Amino acid sequence: MKTYHVILAAVGGAIVGAAAALLTAPQSGDKTRTTVRDFLRSHCPGMKEHRINNLAEKIAEEIREAE
Repeated sequence: MKTYHVILAAVGGAIVGAAAALLTAPQSGDKTRTTVRDFLRSHCPGMKEHRINNLAEKIAEEIREAE
């Protein structure tokens, strides 16, 4: 039973570490906007292209300000 907990803790730590690395890794503004646009296109299929672009710009700007 202890081995299971150690493995579970290691896997959980790896997932949290990977998420933290992705969120804090520096990217260029273009790369950030592209990533956001791709995410919005795949998760919000009914959203118009100009709204996706505007939202991606706002999100990228907030990310830059937070750094």
